[in-house]
Amino acid sequence: MEGGKPSLALVYQAVQALYHDPDPAGKERASLWLGELQRSMYAWEVSDQLLQLKQDVESCYFAAQTMKMKIQTSFYELPPETHNALRDSLLTHIQNLKDLSPIIVTQLALAIADLALQMASWKGCVHTLIEKYNNDISSMPFLIEILTVLPEEVHSRSLRIGANRRTEIIEDLAYYSSTVVTLLTTCVEKTGNDEKMLIKVFRCLGSWFNLGVLDSNFMASNQLLMVLFQVLQRDETSTNLHEASSDCVCSALYAIENVDTNVALALQLFQGVLTLETAYHMAVAREDLDKVLNYCRIFTELCETFLETTVRTPGQGMGDLRTLELLLICAGHPQYEVVEISFNFWYRLGEHLYKINDPTLHAIFRPYIQRLLHCLARHCQLDPDHEGIPEDTDDFGEFRMRVSDLVKDVIFLVGSMECFAQLYSTLKDGNPPWEVTEAVLFIMASIAKSVDPENNPTLTEVLQQIVLLPESVHMAVRYTSIELVGEMSEVVDRNPRFLDSVLNYLMKGLREKPLASAAAKAIHNICSVCRDHMAQHFHGLLDIARSLDSFALSTEAAVGLLKGTALVLARLPLEKIAECLSDLCAVQVMALKKLLTEQSTNGKSADPTVWLDRLAVIFRHTNPIVENGQTHPCQKVIQEIWPVLSETLNTHQADNRIVERCCRCLRFAVRCVGKGSASLLQPLVTQMVGVYQVYPHSCFLYLGSILVDEYGMEEGCRQGLLDMLQALCMPTFQLLEQPNGLRNHPDTVDDLFRLATRFVQRSPVTLLSSSIIIHIIQCAIAATSLDHRDANCSVMKFVRDLIHTGVANDHEEDFEVRKRLIGQAMEQHGQQLVTQLMHSCCFCLPPYTLPDVAEVLWEVMVFDRPTFCRWLESALKGLPKETSGGAVTVTHKQLTDFHKQVTSAEECKQVCWAIREFTRLFR
Repeated sequence: MEGGKPSLALVYQAVQALYHDPDPAGKERASLWLGELQRSMYAWEVSDQLLQLKQDVESCYFAAQTMKMKIQTSFYELPPETHNALRDSLLTHIQNLKDLSPIIVTQLALAIADLALQMASWKGCVHTLIEKYNNDISSMPFLIEILTVLPEEVHSRSLRIGANRRTEIIEDLAYYSSTVVTLLTTCVEKTGNDEKMLIKVFRCLGSWFNLGVLDSNFMASNQLLMVLFQVLQRDETSTNLHEASSDCVCSALYAIENVDTNVALALQLFQGVLTLETAYHMAVAREDLDKVLNYCRIFTELCETFLETTVRTPGQGMGDLRTLELLLICAGHPQYEVVEISFNFWYRLGEHLYKINDPTLHAIFRPYIQRLLHCLARHCQLDPDHEGIPEDTDDFGEFRMRVSDLVKDVIFLVGSMECFAQLYSTLKDGNPPWEVTEAVLFIMASIAKSVDPENNPTLTEVLQQIVLLPESVHMAVRYTSIELVGEMSEVVDRNPRFLDSVLNYLMKGLREKPLASAAAKAIHNICSVCRDHMAQHFHGLLDIARSLDSFALSTEAAVGLLKGTALVLARLPLEKIAECLSDLCAVQVMALKKLLTEQSTNGKSADPTVWLDRLAVIFRHTNPIVENGQTHPCQKVIQEIWPVLSETLNTHQADNRIVERCCRCLRFAVRCVGKGSASLLQPLVTQMVGVYQVYPHSCFLYLGSILVDEYGMEEGCRQGLLDMLQALCMPTFQLLEQPNGLRNHPDTVDDLFRLATRFVQRSPVTLLSSSIIIHIIQCAIAATSLDHRDANCSVMKFVRDLIHTGVANDHEEDFEVRKRLIGQAMEQHGQQLVTQLMHSCCFCLPPYTLPDVAEVLWEVMVFDRPTFCRWLESALKGLPKETSGGAVTVTHKQLTDFHKQVTSAEECKQVCWAIREFTRLFR
């Protein structure tokens, strides 16, 4: 904050503006100014004063939220001697403000909990809080709120309290857990049926179950458990209380995931949940969907918890199959949202049975899966008065996609063929209404690919019947039948005699607006699977491609059709490919030329991305088999197209999106003909470097990496590629050296190190001997702390591969040179690299990046173990040993153990495990 601490009047004014200013710009200004205040040192004092003054809800909420935020993110700003005063002040505030607003109480409770977790000198905080407030019934609500959020905050991402402190806290909370439960029990006895209090009690109990610190034998005989199930059995329980009770039971079931070590509590919960079946039916009768969904969540959690028991001892004890009956009762509910809750359980059950692969077990569970599939087919039915095709983007469309995925996962238990045949017979023998037919075809499409297509008369009969469907049937039935044909492309491949009738059927669909995209997707599937049979139909495909825009296709479907066409094109005789490719590209090239002419005559630039994407997909999938020494048939076409692409790139050089599509198109063109694109190399690189100096689009770096990959092994190209790298690096470093440059440009970091890595792979000595390598290494070390998945992965891969070139003796003549050059680089940057990596993985990087860090450290160690041991020791000495709250972050023994584990590791994964464990101390 410029100009010192702001007056309280000014802060009030800003808060008022934030909530009440009718002008959005005023709100925005207030928000920015208050954000700056929250980040400053004055925030502590200002929020404390606002809470003392208690002027209105808004200013108190802002102050409480600021306190919580400061304690979470800036606790280190306070000297340790102020911690006690802060605690006492917060407790006074929560007591004074307890009746103002529940959201303020929650924010202050979070602030107190976060303080307790970080403040090592506050011993036994649960005990002190209960001692202080448990005799005053009016303090009960906020005391319970603090006790609810405390266990939730233990694993909070925003608090980096470290594994040592976390373990200490969890042990402490476990020690006092029965005191908390006793407090909650007494509270229920005192307040009787006070609904608000019961909700608070159940939320709090659930929170302690979630942390996993409650003694399960103590809980099994506890009064609260009985109250919980009584509330859920009662018909008159309110919606809010019902939800809180359901959440609590689900948390309890989740907490006893390991049933064998919690038998007494498991049995209580098991029997308790089974008593809720009548209450479920009552909720259905009253059409109370909220309660129905809650019961279904409880039944699903029950099945998830007892899954292993059910599979191990089906029908016995707690493996009782009534649990599955409960889920199937829910699956029979008319609302599809109810059955959807149980999907994860059915998926896990299928996975378990698939792994065990025991026919006797399969036979026990098969009838349940058959009944489930029956329910799912019914839930997939569209409304009888639905018009047009099925929507796939609304909630119901997404539900059907999830059904399709689930069916694919569990179908092995019933048998794909049996199920397919059974579904087909319901259509063949009955005359069901259209919505039943459509749903059956939809399920058939889900499993068609898992049915064995070899000599299968049912499949061929289905195919024959579908292509004979009259155009008078409901549009949705035609739509789904087209999808089914697309899924049956393997059957068409084995029975080419049907190809003509199938293509005719799909062509009819392609000409009708609602069906066009589905038909295009089906044709694409058939082209992919029946490439050889489709060669004779290539000219038909070419005709479609030429008039692509006369069909009502989505962008994706149009690109899919071109992909199918290109896949078939690649199977034509070599001498025909060039001419046919030229024909296929002509439409897109003409369109690009037309746009360029319009641009030069009337200065208006239209968007060329549609045509660029279509060319890209053609180049990407035209991959004929070319023998050594033969000229690539696509070479001539690509040379002819280059001037148009080059001019399009020039015209739109300021527009990142269009430049990206140009580069993507060029990338596939280069990949398509490989070394055959040599004549483009010089003009392409010149243009890339020229535009990049003015508009540093990161896709040029990516395209550069493709060129290095294709030409980096060619002696005559190496110097030119190095010049390209150096020319691209200059603007890149300027961009990344700006304040927050790495964080603001992760794509540039990602693509720069892809390019550098390709150089290391294709021509390491060229790169290592150049003057640019030092700058690239320094940039890589700075970027190791970047928390961005792709960028970080690229940086780590570059460093790993770079050092590896000095480790891997591949008996190439340049190995000794590589080893010497890497040795020099490590001498200069090794210590800095190791220190930065240790700092990054303790403080900056998420856990999923650690395997990459481990690989880099492993390579450094393999290159020179004795020196690495010294570097690591020095890096560890620089880490902080305790938190700002006075808790020990890492002990001397933990440091020496970690050093030993890493330096004596015999394979990389041991380094990875060691880092995983060690960095938990800092999270």
